[in-house]
Amino acid sequence: MKGTNLKLKEFFVHQLKDIYWAEKKLFNELPKLQDAATTPELKDAFGQHRHLAQTHVERLEQVFGMVNEKIDATKCSAIAGIVDEGEDVIDTTNRGTAQRDTGLIFAGQKAEHYKIATYNGMVNLAKNIGYNNAADVLRKTLAEDREADARLTQIAEKNVNYQLN
Repeated sequence: MKGTNLKLKEFFVHQLKDIYWAEKKLFNELPKLQDAATTPELKDAFGQHRHLAQTHVERLEQVFGMVNEKIDATKCSAIAGIVDEGEDVIDTTNRGTAQRDTGLIFAGQKAEHYKIATYNGMVNLAKNIGYNNAADVLRKTLAEDREADARLTQIAEKNVNYQLN
């Protein structure tokens, strides 16, 4: 690998470790969000995304193998902060309120937006440095995260925001 590509691979692997940590953290946190949510639709969305998070972790482990790297995680400060915000929402709002669900949707969408940006960048970088198979795997997760974000928007518009009026 040329020097430039080697640096890009190092960056790719760093991002891979970062998003791997993030997915594992979200997998562990989503049950708390699901339990704290009020509307059945939001509870279901968090529950479904937990199942997806497990698939995302498994795909990332597959990508580590595709790029001949040991599976490893590096703390993702962005997701750690978003998780802290979600916990603050739970701690500072009353159970069963639209305010809590709105805050949980914000936290969920912040996590999705971070993941969408990361996966989008990783797909493009993987293609540029010749990891086309890894790009294909990452693209699946990117599509699922976009769908999850759209679902949270739909829940906010049809359920939670309606309750606020």
